[in-house]
This record gives sequence, C-alpha cells and structure tokens, in this order.
Amino acid sequence: MDFHEIQHDLATPARSLRDEIPEVLAAFAGLHRAAMAEGALETKTKELIALAIAVTKQCDGCVASHARGAARRGATRQEVAEAIGVTVLMNGGPGTVWGPRALEAFDEFADDDA
Repeated sequence: MDFHEIQHDLATPARSLRDEIPEVLAAFAGLHRAAMAEGALETKTKELIALAIAVTKQCDGCVASHARGAARRGATRQEVAEAIGVTVLMNGGPGTVWGPRALEAFDEFADDDA
C-alpha cells in the first residue's frame, strides 16, 4: 500500500463532502483539534492511540493519517510497534493483518523527515 497515495486519493472526495456539509466537518475538525491537543497525555501518545484504533477499525485513511501524525510527533518505530502489539492482543487476527500495514504507513511517513 502507498499511504501517501491513500491520503491523496481521499482528498478530492473529502473536499466534495465538506462542500455539502461544511458545518458537520468543521465541527469534526474542531473535535479533532481538541482531542489531540496536549494535555495530561502528549499528542504523540494520542496519535499512537488513534493509530491503534485505526488498525482495529481497519480504516486505511485513518491508518495513513495517524501514522503520519505519529511520525510528525516524534514517535519511534518501537513505540508504534508496541501500540500495534496491543491491537493484536485486543483484536486478534485482524490486528495481525492491519498492524503490519500501520507499521508500513509509519515507516513511509517517517521517511519523509529523513
């Protein structure tokens, strides 16, 4: 999978939907900012949690977004791998399929900063 391409492919339909329901998507964007803001948990930790949830939900766009977020927030490959390990524990077999995809996505976005 090319996770940069996944994000690119989702951009146009997302803009089209935003044009149809701007209030809903603006509210979601606000929720996203509030949920991911620094607080008792660092944003990096929140990105790891979101990435783990993306694995369990089997959402390629979510995996791409939060792998990129984790990379940008300074997560290490080992931290991502351990978060994925929890998804395998909690999600079983599907975690062993989507977990490697999430690690691949993180590697792809981590390479952007290299």
